[in-house]
Amino acid sequence: LFMREEEKLAHDVYITLYAQWNLRLFQNIANSETTHTEAIRTLLTRYNLSDPALDNGVGVFTNATLQTLYGQLVAQGSESLAAALQVGATIEDLDISDLAASLLQTDNPDIILVYENLMKGSRNHLRAFVSTLQQQTGTTYQPQYLDQATYDAIINGAMESGNGQGSGGNGRRGNNGSNSGNGRGN
Repeated sequence: LFMREEEKLAHDVYITLYAQWNLRLFQNIANSETTHTEAIRTLLTRYNLSDPALDNGVGVFTNATLQTLYGQLVAQGSESLAAALQVGATIEDLDISDLAASLLQTDNPDIILVYENLMKGSRNHLRAFVSTLQQQTGTTYQPQYLDQATYDAIINGAMESGNGQGSGGNGRRGNNGSNSGNGRGN
């Protein structure tokens, strides 16, 4: 349930920052986050769980912590393009950390498959935001949730591909080609 809204958080922040900064990277990754939220929604449906994001518009969350975080991230990302890109990297940093923790709490193969595929996308998104931040502003991102060794391994790793939904769906995960900030979100 939490991961459904955390993926929505990423989508909603990116859509909001795209509207402000008109940097295609935000729109492309927001599109990918729609696939992520749908992958989680598929699991909720499969396990007959109520969807906490159902009918919630952009920036509206059932989870109070995520509601507060949304406001904080949008405010921070509105300060400058560099701050917006830092927010993108922070969201992906957090998402990878939370997905890794969630993986330790399940032995269910379909949940594991979805989470592992979501992590691939989030690692690609993190690479994209960090690279674009460096190229556009000369600023270096410092991880806030991942330990330095894990972060370095991700940043120095190659872009990953695989099935975006991980649940037998037809989602697409691929290279987001984001070095220019104009690539396709996965």
